[in-house]
Amino acid sequence: MASLREIRRKIKSVKSTEQITKAMKMVAAARMRRAQQAILSARPFASRLEEVCRGLASRVDKNFAADAAHFPESLKEYFQSNSNGAPLIVLVAADKGLCGAFNSNLIRASLGWMQRQNQKFYAIAVGRKSRDFFKRLKGFDCEVLHEMTGVFPKISFTHAEILGQEILKAYFEKKLSSVIMVYNEFKSVAQQKLVEFPILPIAPLSETVPGSLVDYEFEPKEEELLEALLPRYFKAQLYRILLESQAAELSARMNAMDAASKNAKELRASLNLSLNRQRQAMITKEIAELVGGAEALAS
Repeated sequence: MASLREIRRKIKSVKSTEQITKAMKMVAAARMRRAQQAILSARPFASRLEEVCRGLASRVDKNFAADAAHFPESLKEYFQSNSNGAPLIVLVAADKGLCGAFNSNLIRASLGWMQRQNQKFYAIAVGRKSRDFFKRLKGFDCEVLHEMTGVFPKISFTHAEILGQEILKAYFEKKLSSVIMVYNEFKSVAQQKLVEFPILPIAPLSETVPGSLVDYEFEPKEEELLEALLPRYFKAQLYRILLESQAAELSARMNAMDAASKNAKELRASLNLSLNRQRQAMITKEIAELVGGAEALAS
């Protein structure tokens, strides 16, 4: 049985842990509110940009979905994949732990995707946990092309531009077949959704949003404007994904720290109960010894 000193030491340690987890929960909650606001602020731009790109693609070739041969050569690379090329996986994980199953779910999904590949593939790591995972990876023919760490929870559009440049450079130079993003999407404070999103080649944009085709006159031509907007559209999608992952990570950390605080509180209560019981047992024993001594003297 543990001594009173050991139990008091454990209570003090658990109390300190509880204070730390409560503080981490409060910090994550404050940052998550800012992350949610960033997502809401970025959505109108991304939505409008997608609408403009869809309208332009429809103007350039209304029959693109049926026959891509009529599409301009300068834009085909974004929409057509190289069937003989290797795929690229972009794993967006956290920079830190203590966020529940956030990172482990991503790693498990990435391993499942890798096991389905029968050829060499490339990878880009976003987040320290993603980088560490690829460093420890064995048994796969994988080449890591780029690492981006230390960016959470202060994501900006600059990070999306840097990541977009690396992805597009690899996609065009190495003639990749596809690029898949593996990340956690923010649904609510209590829920994150694991997503495997094929970001390249871009899905056909010729299905126009109703009401978006206004009879404008373009200068420069529609093809040149679409060619200039597609990289921006691609990077806006990346920015949205990074913001989603950031908010999902913060909500997962907040929930994990909340659960840890509750567990610490329950453990502290259990230790206090054990401490009180042991003290009571010692007091009872001492009283019994005193009574026994008194009876012995009386007799």
